[in-house]
Amino acid sequence: MVPEGWLAPMRRALELAATAPLGGDVPIGAVVVDADGSVIGEGINVRERDGDPAGHAEIVALRSAAARIGEWRLTGCTLVVTLEPCTMCAGATVLSRVDRLVFGAYDDKAGAVGSLWDVVRDRRLNHRPEVVGGVLAEESTALLEEFFAGHRG
Repeated sequence: MVPEGWLAPMRRALELAATAPLGGDVPIGAVVVDADGSVIGEGINVRERDGDPAGHAEIVALRSAAARIGEWRLTGCTLVVTLEPCTMCAGATVLSRVDRLVFGAYDDKAGAVGSLWDVVRDRRLNHRPEVVGGVLAEESTALLEEFFAGHRG
C-alpha cells in the first residue's frame, strides 16, 4: 500500500519527467520535499542537454534543494523520483542525508535500491534512508516505454 502523502510529489516528478525533449534525455523527474511536504528542489535528466555525465534528475534535484536551503545536509527531506536510482544517485541520496527515498518504477538493469544493488540500505554506511518503492510505478514505466519505443523503432 502506497502512503497517500507520496502521490502528489510523485505526480509532480512525473510532470517534470514529461518535459524531457523528445529524442533527448531519458524522461526521469525528481523532487525534494521538506518535512512540511513543500517542494524545495526539482530536477530532470540533463545529461544530453548539458553534456553532463552527472546530470541525472536526482542529482539536479538534490543540488537545487541544497542551494535553496543553503546546506548540503538535507536532513528531514524526502527525494521522490520516477525511476529507481542508479549507483551514483543512490550514493548521492545517502551522502545528502535525506530521511527518505520514494521512487516509482524499478530498474532491473541499473537499479541500486534493491534491483541490482542495495546501496541505500548497506549497513556499512553511516546513513540509511527509509525507502518506499513502486509509487505510481505504472505511470513511470509508461513514460519510459514510450521514450524507448521511439529510440528502437
